[in-house]
Amino acid sequence: MAQEGNGVGEHYAAKGLVQRMRTALAALGSEDRLLTTRELGAMDQFHTRGHAATAELAELAAIEATDRVLDLGCGIGGPARLIAESRGCRVTGVDLSEGFVEAARYLSQRTGLQERVEFHVGSALALDFADASFDVVLLQHVAMNIADRSRLYREIRRLLVAGGRFGTYDVVRGEGEPLYPAPWARDARDSFLLDAQATLEAVEAAGLRVRAWHDDTPAARNWAAQRKAAASGSRPPAPGLGVVMGPDFPVQAGNHARNLLEGRVGVLMAVFEAAFEAALEAV
Repeated sequence: MAQEGNGVGEHYAAKGLVQRMRTALAALGSEDRLLTTRELGAMDQFHTRGHAATAELAELAAIEATDRVLDLGCGIGGPARLIAESRGCRVTGVDLSEGFVEAARYLSQRTGLQERVEFHVGSALALDFADASFDVVLLQHVAMNIADRSRLYREIRRLLVAGGRFGTYDVVRGEGEPLYPAPWARDARDSFLLDAQATLEAVEAAGLRVRAWHDDTPAARNWAAQRKAAASGSRPPAPGLGVVMGPDFPVQAGNHARNLLEGRVGVLMAVFEAAFEAALEAV
């Protein structure tokens, strides 16, 4: 999830994360026991609606076993592992946070999926991959940390083969100002939300055209309401995102729920296709 912004690197620094994970995961068994992607879901799906949203985006993007997939802003690798496992493809993940990438590699070993996924440290705005390296690029809860959307979407277009798919699942601006700290930013200085229409215009300007468009806000609000109700109940049985983001994560998560429920933000799920015309013009 970590990408750009003045304080974003600090927000996602994740110092000592692997050791915290080892300690937390001891509750699920010994270090040599293989874990399932489902067991890790509460901790490694750092976005609204977790596993369900990742699975739906992969289906919407029609990911096949032969596709070369890039998960941009991969966080600790949960979506990459889930997609590699469920769709039978290979997935490359890139994140700005060295701590997240180290953790992604560690968890991939713990799930036995290390041969299906790989992770690299890098910026979403300048990636060390050749043109047309991927059939699918995914972006989940990342764009709101990036001010230069035009450059972001142009870089994604550069990486896609003609006819390739770009799947995005991101928080968009609603009515009013979001409450902070939020899971993606401690204050407004590192939050660069666009509304859905502005997002559409920025993506299309990069040479990508809409293939599927879905306002996921109603489902996200239901999820937020369920999470809010569950928070007053018993402690969750599996390690959660507090392991990754620290002890103040419940405050961030609570603000995210309020932002959704009060209409301050929405959630967009969409798939775009790399236009053949743009590929021809680039030759």
